Formats: sequence, structure tokens, C-alpha cells
Amino acid sequence: MTPFHFTSLNKQNMTSLRRTNHRLGWLALLVVVIAALAVIAAPVLIIQPFKPQTSSGLAVSYALRSWSPLLTVTALVISLTLVLWLWRGSRRWLAKTVLIILLLPVIAAAWFARQNHFEWMFNPLAHSAYAKADDASFVGAEDMVLAVEHHGDAVAYPVRLMAYHHVVGDTVGGTPIVATY
Repeated sequence: MTPFHFTSLNKQNMTSLRRTNHRLGWLALLVVVIAALAVIAAPVLIIQPFKPQTSSGLAVSYALRSWSPLLTVTALVISLTLVLWLWRGSRRWLAKTVLIILLLPVIAAAWFARQNHFEWMFNPLAHSAYAKADDASFVGAEDMVLAVEHHGDAVAYPVRLMAYHHVVGDTVGGTPIVATY
């Protein structure tokens, strides 16, 4: 049985290995930044006011929205680790500046994941005022309405007014409701 000998890597091989690891670190950082932005951007792009939406698109959007806080914090921790590791190996200020610039969108994504952007897009009507049908001169005979009837009480919300707010809280027939369009 012949003894196993470790061969030492020469300086050129070590430099090449470090350079490859450094490039892989930059690539990994770029992938993490893009992934963090995608987790935040996808729900915003899928659910847009005045655009058609599908049930599968809504499911994906709400799933990403619910997972985005955890995913973006994970991306932030990974990004910080990669930035610190790459910072030590970077001698140029340009590279260090790019590292900081790449970290900023991940920080922004982690913040944005904790905001309710659906409420920004579909601004609920906070203090709504209602008019009797005879007094509603702003509703034409050809206007479509969202109608709700409950316990003998009936209300109608003009669709063209609901198109911006999408959500209105009301009480119909003594029961609190949320009408949505």
C-alpha cells in the first residue's frame, strides 16, 4: 500500500482558485439581489388596478406577499455575509462602492416586504357618504352598479366610482359588510 501524499497547490493555482471564488461570490450576490427584488416586484406586477387578474395570479401574488418578509430578511443576511466577504477581498474603492450599491436594493426590499402595498394600490374609501337613489344625480341610467341587498335593505355602488377604491365598508340591513370590486 502506497502512502497518500497531499500535493501542495502552487501560488498560481491558489490565485486562480481565489479569483474563481471571488467571481462566484459576486455572481451569488447578484442572484440574491435579483431574487429579493423579484419577490417584491412580482405581486405588484401581478395585481394592478384596472388590469385583468386571474385566480392563479392572485394566489401566487398573495403567497409571495405572505412569504416576502421571511425571504427578504434571509436575502439580506446572505447579502450582508457576501458583501463582508467580498469587501475583504476587494482592494479598489469602485468594487466596494458597487457592493454598497448592490446591498441597498436588498435593504429596500426587506423594508417594502413589511408594507401593505395592496392597500396603496386599492385605497379603501375611509369616510364614505351615501346618497338616496333620488338624490344621486351623479349616477346615470346607463351606469353599472354593484348592488347589495340584505334583510330588506338595499344599496348600490357605482362601478366607475368603485374602480379606484375597490373596497368600501358599509352596513346593510344592520350587518357590517365589505363591498369589493
